[in-house]
Formats: sequence, C-alpha cells, structure tokens
Amino acid sequence: MSSNSSTLAPLKHEIFRRIWFASLASNFGGLVQAVGAAWMMTTITASEDMVALVQTSTALPIMLFSLISGALADNFDRRRVMLIAQCLMLTFSAILTLCALLGWITPGLLLLFTFLIGCGTALNNPSWQASVGDMVPREDLPNAVTLNSMGFNMTRSVGPALGGIIVAAAGAAAAFAVNTVSYFALIYALIRWKPALPTSTLPREKLGSAIFAGLRYISMSPNLEKVLVRGFVFGVGASSVLALLPIVAIDLVAGGPLTYGFMLGSFGIGAIGGGALNARLREALSSETIIRYAFAGFAGSMALTASSPFVTLTCAGLLVSGACWVLALSLFNTIVQLSTPRWVVGRALSLYQTVTFGGIAGGSWLWGIAADQYGVANALYGSAVVMLIGIVIGVRFPMPAFASLNLDPLNRFIEPALGLDIKPRSGPIVILVDYQIGDADLPEFLKLMAERRRIRIRDGARNWALMRDLENPGIWTETYHTPTWVEYIRHNQRRTQADAENMDRLRALHNGNEPPHVHRMIERQAIPPSDDVFHKAPIDLHH
Repeated sequence: MSSNSSTLAPLKHEIFRRIWFASLASNFGGLVQAVGAAWMMTTITASEDMVALVQTSTALPIMLFSLISGALADNFDRRRVMLIAQCLMLTFSAILTLCALLGWITPGLLLLFTFLIGCGTALNNPSWQASVGDMVPREDLPNAVTLNSMGFNMTRSVGPALGGIIVAAAGAAAAFAVNTVSYFALIYALIRWKPALPTSTLPREKLGSAIFAGLRYISMSPNLEKVLVRGFVFGVGASSVLALLPIVAIDLVAGGPLTYGFMLGSFGIGAIGGGALNARLREALSSETIIRYAFAGFAGSMALTASSPFVTLTCAGLLVSGACWVLALSLFNTIVQLSTPRWVVGRALSLYQTVTFGGIAGGSWLWGIAADQYGVANALYGSAVVMLIGIVIGVRFPMPAFASLNLDPLNRFIEPALGLDIKPRSGPIVILVDYQIGDADLPEFLKLMAERRRIRIRDGARNWALMRDLENPGIWTETYHTPTWVEYIRHNQRRTQADAENMDRLRALHNGNEPPHVHRMIERQAIPPSDDVFHKAPIDLHH
C-alpha cells in the first residue's frame, strides 16, 4: 500500500516511530492524571461548574500561550523547546502528587496545578506538531497527523479505564504519580533525537515581531481563516463531552469512577476507529463533506448521551463522538500544515490551537454553568445544537480541498551588492518595481497584482501600493516598505515555489527590453532633527 493510503506508513521513519511510541506512554499518563483530577474535584466540591473547570484549566493555557509557543517553535530548536516543556510538566506533576499524598489539595490548588501542566502542554504542542514535518516527507504528513491522533486516542481507550481503576483502588494521588513517571520515556527519546537543523544567516526574529508575522500570514491566508472559524465552533460544541462526562457518569447513568473511565475509553476506541478510516475517507470524500459528517455525528452522539439512562447505550454514542473528534481535528490540523510553509508552520498551528482550545475552554465553562442551572441533559442538548450550527456555517466557510501546493522555499533571491555600507537594522527600506504593460494586458496584470499584494503583505511587506505614471501610462510601479534591510532579506526568503507562478506571469506581461527594474532605497528624513525649524522658538510678529 502506498504511503498516501496507509495510515501506518509514517512509522517506517525511525525518528517518528521512536518519538511516537514514547508519546503513547506520556499520553497514557496524562489521561490517567485527567481522570484523577476530574474525579478528585467531584469528591472535594459539590459544584458542577467547578468540575467542568478542570477541563477549562487544562485547555485555557493552550488558548493563552500557544501564540508565544508557536513563535518559539519557529525561531528556536524545537527539540529543546519540547525538552523544556516535558521537564516542566514532570516537575508540576511531581509536586501535585506530593500535595495529594499530604492531603493539601483544595479545589483552587487542583485547578492551579492542572493549569500549570496545561502551560507545559501549550509550550510543547506547537513544537511537536511542527516537528512532524521534519520527521516525515510531505506525502506522509496527513497520515502522520492522523497517526498522532490515533496514538493519543489509543491511550484514551485504555488510559481512562485504567485511570478509573487506579483512582478507585488507590486514590487520585496514585493517578498523579503514574503521570509523573510517564514523562521519562519521551524525555529520553527527545534527548536521543539529533535533528538536522536548517542554517540561516539571518538573526532570530524578536518575539513580538514573530507573533505579529504569524498573525499577518494567517490573516492573508483564506484557507487558514476557514479552518480557524470551524475549529472554534467545533471546540465549543465538542467540549461538552469531556467537561460533563464525570457528571453524566454520576447523574445520568448512576455510576462511579470506573464507569467514568469506561465511558472515556469508549470515546477513545471510537477515535481509533475514526483515525483508521481517515485515509480512506480523504480519498472518497471532500474535506467539507468529512467535516459536516463529523459535526452531525457529534450532535447525534450528544443527544443520545443526554437521553440515555444506560451505560452501554451511552458508550455506543461515545464511540461515534470519538470518531468524529479525530476526523475533524486531524483534518483541521492537516489542512493547516499543508497550507503553511515551514518558516511559519509553528505559529499557524499555535493560532489554530489557540482558537480551537479557546473554544474548548470557553465551551467547558459554558456547559458547566448550563449544567448547573438547567441540568446536564439540557447542556448536552445545547452542545448538539451548536454542532448543527457548525454545519450551517460551512455554507459560508467551506473547508478547502487538500492542497497540493509546493511550499518549499523558492530560493531565487540573491542579495544584491549595495553602494552604501548599511547595517542589517538600517531602514526603513523602500522598494519600487517598474513594469511596462500594454493596454491589452491590463486586466490580467491588475488581477495578478491583487494576488501579488496578498503575497507581499503575507510575507512581511508594508504600505504596498500600485502606481501608474501620468506622463507614460504604460509604466506601472509596485512599491512597498520593510522596516529594516534584514526584514527585506527575510521577506524575499519567505517566497515559496507556489508563488513562482505569479512572479513568472507578471514578468511575461512586462514588455520592456530589460526585466522589471527594481529600485531599493533607504528612507531618510529631509530635515535633520537638530535643524528642525519647527521646534525653534516662534517669531514674535508684534516686534
């Protein structure tokens, strides 16, 4: 079976395989810890919204800090970032275990530690997901993303059930201890990984500039905007199942921690099934059709969970929601990675996570309040309605087809020899490109320039404009600014192979004897500040 059709194909790559198996152990520990935290909260408080806040405290850091983590993933060694994140989570988990053993846990302290562990997850995730493209070739990337989801949900299928057994037999502190130990395998695998890092002659982007560059890129990428809208809606609706399941286990099916674990296990088994079907569904259906099925299936599952008094029937519904969870989130993730070049993929993934997990965090809080005020069944019905709304939104924001764009660097730019001795931070830099265009070619030229504007601004240009010479109407000048010379170099190095078509077609329309002429200029104040006449004392006109 080809790599395109086999979900297991990425495992033939040793680096991916080693870290993937280590991640299974880490994910298992995290799920056992989640069961322990959720169940402990039900034993130390009677408030249903506090129980739901356990899920919020895990998702909220991802919403708050993923943009920063994405910028770090794109500007630093991703392996080191992941190592730091794993060590932080190991430390917080160990302290949580100690506090639980000493009987110091309160609702607020439990939420604090789940929040801190979530901060480690927020730091780790963009680097981990962006690193997948460094471990496998592009043709295996969709299956690698799906395999990551399957791996997590394989542990979800057994982790919560075993977590329920551990909590029932030895208490929540034992669950926290299992999570602490689970980090060692992944830390060891990361220490052994020696990735080939790309070399760059440019200095690292400053953190604020890097975040802004990521936001700018996504704002100029319509495909990514569609993923963000649908991901947020899915996060809001889907958060109900994880936030309210402990209450469902107690109130709707009259169960205990073991019942809760088996229900989460059913969700995980469904997710494995969804992951196994993912490759075949991508070949047979459009991405929008898959997403609509995922929204509809989740809505039906929540309605069934809300109305079912039987554990077996509820678990059957959770099989469906688990499959829909993987189908939707892995497809969103794949589209982001296939639609983004490597220089900004960490930031794109982090913004996707910020929006999606922001929906999960807000939805968990919302459904917790709804369950407190109107009952858990009505809250689940409400989440089903949100999922149906997500289908309707698809009419306005349909998912793009899987992109086959070549987003490798174009590598055509050669830094020009300059007559002035300027420093990398010198600027602002003003660029003017002159084109000579015949009247018959104007419609196509203007269409290409509209696309050119999007590419320029996406890659860091400012104040883009297109001007026409009044004395020589056949001459058109494209102009834009960059803050410094190094940002001009960075702007040109961000050009991808997919952008070459626009550039080549513009050059073909240019009918001058020479190629389009590029003017590179540095902006200077006409009046030196020390001689600024506007800051001198005013003349007294009365004398």
